Amino acid sequence: MIIPLPDEIEGRLTADDAAMHLAIGLFLDQQITLGQGAAIAGMSQSEFLGELGRRRIPIHYGESDARDDIATVQNWPQR
Repeated sequence: MIIPLPDEIEGRLTADDAAMHLAIGLFLDQQITLGQGAAIAGMSQSEFLGELGRRRIPIHYGESDARDDIATVQNWPQR
Protein backbone atom coordinates (compact mmCIF):
# COMPACT_ATOMS: atom_id res chain seq x y z
CA MET A 1 0.00 0.00 0.00
CA ILE A 2 1.30 3.43 -0.87
CA ILE A 3 -0.04 6.44 0.98
CA PRO A 4 0.91 9.77 -0.55
CA LEU A 5 1.76 12.48 1.98
CA PRO A 6 2.36 16.20 1.54
CA ASP A 7 6.10 16.86 1.17
CA GLU A 8 6.34 18.81 4.44
CA ILE A 9 4.89 15.87 6.39
CA GLU A 10 6.79 13.19 4.53
CA GLY A 11 10.02 15.04 5.31
CA ARG A 12 9.31 14.86 9.06
CA LEU A 13 8.20 11.24 9.28
CA THR A 14 10.29 8.12 9.02
CA ALA A 15 8.69 4.90 7.79
CA ASP A 16 8.83 3.62 11.40
CA ASP A 17 7.05 6.74 12.69
CA ALA A 18 4.34 6.40 10.06
CA ALA A 19 3.85 2.71 10.89
CA MET A 20 3.57 3.53 14.61
CA HIS A 21 1.01 6.27 13.99
CA LEU A 22 -1.00 3.95 11.74
CA ALA A 23 -0.90 1.15 14.31
CA ILE A 24 -1.96 3.44 17.16
CA GLY A 25 -4.73 5.05 15.11
CA LEU A 26 -6.20 1.73 14.03
CA PHE A 27 -5.89 0.37 17.57
CA LEU A 28 -7.64 3.42 19.05
CA ASP A 29 -10.42 3.05 16.49
CA GLN A 30 -10.73 -0.61 17.55
CA GLN A 31 -10.06 -1.76 13.98
CA ILE A 32 -7.15 -4.00 15.03
CA THR A 33 -6.02 -6.00 18.04
CA LEU A 34 -3.00 -5.31 20.23
CA GLY A 35 -1.08 -8.05 18.41
CA GLN A 36 -1.95 -6.65 15.01
CA GLY A 37 -0.92 -3.18 16.15
CA ALA A 38 2.41 -4.54 17.34
CA ALA A 39 2.96 -6.25 13.99
CA ILE A 40 2.20 -3.06 12.05
CA ALA A 41 4.54 -1.09 14.33
CA GLY A 42 7.24 -3.74 13.87
CA MET A 43 7.60 -4.61 17.54
CA SER A 44 6.60 -7.20 20.10
CA GLN A 45 3.27 -7.00 21.86
CA SER A 46 4.96 -6.02 25.13
CA GLU A 47 6.91 -3.24 23.37
CA PHE A 48 3.73 -1.95 21.71
CA LEU A 49 1.90 -2.13 25.03
CA GLY A 50 4.74 -0.14 26.60
CA GLU A 51 4.50 2.48 23.84
CA LEU A 52 0.76 2.79 24.41
CA GLY A 53 1.45 3.25 28.12
CA ARG A 54 4.06 5.96 27.48
CA ARG A 55 1.50 7.79 25.38
CA ARG A 56 -1.20 7.21 28.03
CA ILE A 57 -3.37 5.32 25.55
CA PRO A 58 -5.71 2.85 27.29
CA ILE A 59 -5.92 -0.72 26.09
CA HIS A 60 -9.25 -2.33 25.21
CA TYR A 61 -9.65 -4.66 28.16
CA GLY A 62 -13.11 -4.97 29.59
CA GLU A 63 -14.82 -7.09 32.20
CA SER A 64 -15.52 -9.93 29.76
CA ASP A 65 -11.81 -10.01 28.80
CA ALA A 66 -10.90 -10.32 32.47
CA ARG A 67 -13.43 -13.15 32.97
CA ASP A 68 -12.01 -14.99 29.95
CA ASP A 69 -8.47 -14.63 31.27
CA ILE A 70 -9.45 -15.86 34.73
CA ALA A 71 -11.21 -18.88 33.20
CA THR A 72 -8.13 -19.66 31.12
CA VAL A 73 -5.86 -19.56 34.17
CA GLN A 74 -8.26 -21.69 36.22
CA ASN A 75 -8.24 -24.34 33.48
CA TRP A 76 -4.45 -24.59 33.30
CA PRO A 77 -3.24 -28.08 34.17
CA GLN A 78 -1.81 -28.48 37.66
CA ARG A 79 1.78 -29.65 37.98
